[in-house]
Amino acid sequence: MPGFVVGVLVGVLRLLPVPGEVGVDGDDGVVGDVGWPGVGVGVGAGLVGVGEPGVPGVVGAVGDGEVGAPGAPGAPPGDAWQPISANGALRNATRNIFLICIRCPHSKRRDTGSARTPCDHAAMAKVLVPLPDRDFDVTEVAVPWKLLTEAGHDVVFATEAGATPACDPLLITGVVFGQLGARPEPIAFYRELERAPAFTSPRTWASCRAGDFDALVLAGGHAPGMRQYLGSADVQNLTTAFFVGEQPIAAICHGVLVAARSKRADGKSVLHGHATTCLPKYMERSAYLATFWRRGRYYRTYPAYVEDEVRAALANPDADFQRGPRELSKRGTRDDDSPAFVVEDGRYVSARWPGDAYLFAKKLLARL
Repeated sequence: MPGFVVGVLVGVLRLLPVPGEVGVDGDDGVVGDVGWPGVGVGVGAGLVGVGEPGVPGVVGAVGDGEVGAPGAPGAPPGDAWQPISANGALRNATRNIFLICIRCPHSKRRDTGSARTPCDHAAMAKVLVPLPDRDFDVTEVAVPWKLLTEAGHDVVFATEAGATPACDPLLITGVVFGQLGARPEPIAFYRELERAPAFTSPRTWASCRAGDFDALVLAGGHAPGMRQYLGSADVQNLTTAFFVGEQPIAAICHGVLVAARSKRADGKSVLHGHATTCLPKYMERSAYLATFWRRGRYYRTYPAYVEDEVRAALANPDADFQRGPRELSKRGTRDDDSPAFVVEDGRYVSARWPGDAYLFAKKLLARL
């Protein structure tokens, strides 16, 4: 079973720290021992809980010819989690407990950013999500953010000038008669996201460097405010740098347009030679025809369809573009990926629409 599936918790080991000894005849009390990490094993989940070691106990106070106070015990274990192989999770977890206790797995980092000290339980990966100031898709941003942060990753948002972004409001209230908007769970995730410091105080596009991040997420949206991001040279240059590098890249819906418009040194799109999907033409046309009487060209971000522009960027459009099963209503969920569709091409993952967002996020997680 995948490591992200929550298994049955079969045991928790918390080795308590030893308190400091009592000072004798006015001598200092002895420092308390360091607390051991807590360990929890999840069968089927492929998860081992790794708590931070406790801090040493405080030295007992010196008395005036009296017994010194005992040193304080080490701090209790923490609650961080480290994924392991789902096959034989219990056996492997038991075998590795002692290794986990003496070495923090987060002390190793692939990129050339700041060094991490042992037992620094920072996020396992740093994922960049550039956004427009307004009108991005609720589900395509909130669902990946939720799943990434639940897994312990650090999601960094960026806008053109560092302004706090805002989603397309019609996807909260419903596009027509309260319909065609985001589902309740992604909306709930977005309400959480609105309070996240990384979201309320984003970086600027120009300040971001691909080498400072472990992955890139290109989210979509179709309302007019998206053009700021879809047509940005800064975002396209960042995207090119990620494709030149080795980090995973995930693009969904209109976000694939950013990749299609990002050029390599030879002038070809970074998608040239890659397999991809994007918002299919039939979906874009159907949404427009169903709502134009009320919302005008709300669903037509540009005169050209997204699929047409993406196909034009590919080396072999007939072979490299994958439209996926025809779908207009059913959406994947956290627990059901059957309606969803993604295209995987090495470290590059693409998806069609909000209905693919959960599977899209899971495929990115598997690459981190």
